Amino acid sequence: MVHISERERQLPEQAIEKLIEIMVEDKSILSLGPGEPDFDLPKPLIAQIKRLADKCNHYSPAGGLIELREAICRKLRRDNKITADPENVVVTSGSQEALLLASMSLLDVSEQVLIPNPSYMAFLPTIELLSASPRFFELNEEADFEPSPDEIRKQIDPKKTKVIILNSPANPTGNVLKRKTMEEIADIAIENNLTIFSDEAYEKITYDGAKHISFASLNGMKDRVLTFQSFSKTYAMCGFRLGYVVGSKAAAEAIKKTHIYSTICAPTISQKLGIKALSLPKKYTDAMVKEYDKRRKVIVPRLNEMGLSTPNPKGAFYTFSNVKHLTNDSRRFAFELLKKAKVAVVPGTDFGDAGKGYIRCSFATKLPIIEKALDRLEKFVKNK
Repeated sequence: MVHISERERQLPEQAIEKLIEIMVEDKSILSLGPGEPDFDLPKPLIAQIKRLADKCNHYSPAGGLIELREAICRKLRRDNKITADPENVVVTSGSQEALLLASMSLLDVSEQVLIPNPSYMAFLPTIELLSASPRFFELNEEADFEPSPDEIRKQIDPKKTKVIILNSPANPTGNVLKRKTMEEIADIAIENNLTIFSDEAYEKITYDGAKHISFASLNGMKDRVLTFQSFSKTYAMCGFRLGYVVGSKAAAEAIKKTHIYSTICAPTISQKLGIKALSLPKKYTDAMVKEYDKRRKVIVPRLNEMGLSTPNPKGAFYTFSNVKHLTNDSRRFAFELLKKAKVAVVPGTDFGDAGKGYIRCSFATKLPIIEKALDRLEKFVKNK
């Protein structure tokens, strides 16, 4: 019999995996679960794929194609106020791989990582797979899911804590970090000699004038921050698995070395496509964000009218709704909704214990589907 490692057996079971299985089998289900853009690839990128199809059958360097890293550096200076050289950048198979490689390179067994709760569902398993030690700071609806620097400070173990993970714009809450909060957390990182992992996958998707600020752009933070970014959300390139991490040259060199023993390099065709994507005019991303905003202005009021308290997300494309007046068991709520109303949402507990009594709905799907799903959800809630 095959032996399965204890750390794998202890990984949390995600309801979303089972939900996806059911959705594949039952085509009558309306899904508010997707975590990816529902838009087609921009037409210039489609044309570029055709040109590249027979020219990308070789490995790239582990750090990524130099032309892509140079283009990323120009983008970082222009959009993120981060000054970086190609040696600071490692291109990866999505930002998720970048997070895994960075954790492998910077953390030893039992060293502690502070993680928001609730937060992106892969943060905790990534840390646990490496036998590092997670510790949580809770995000509260009353504070619009803004992290509390005081709470972060309380969770720090001077001997063990090494990293704080932050995500802005945030999945699943839609929060966009305020500069004041970031500056206070930066002070904490400096005082305690901590590294910040800043997940900025949704950097271009913000609303109501909210400003995305890159943590590494703050004074004194450049060499204390690893910035994780992705082509998936900005350019609807999820299937091409292209992301990158930016940090100090020492950190980047360590991550690059580790990369050789994972996937060796990101797909060469995806990297060449990334070069083209970074040259596209803003209108392609702006058009997506405009459509997301249109949907946001439909879904948030409807959810609140149903009695599901839903803060207005300032970024990403999710709502995080409170169903505690109906049940604290959001997993059971999600499966009942799926069975009785044929609507798929993600239970808040997939994002951490603090997600108990919440559900996440994605508005990265066509508006008519959203409206029909909301009608079914409203009927379901009234009958609870």
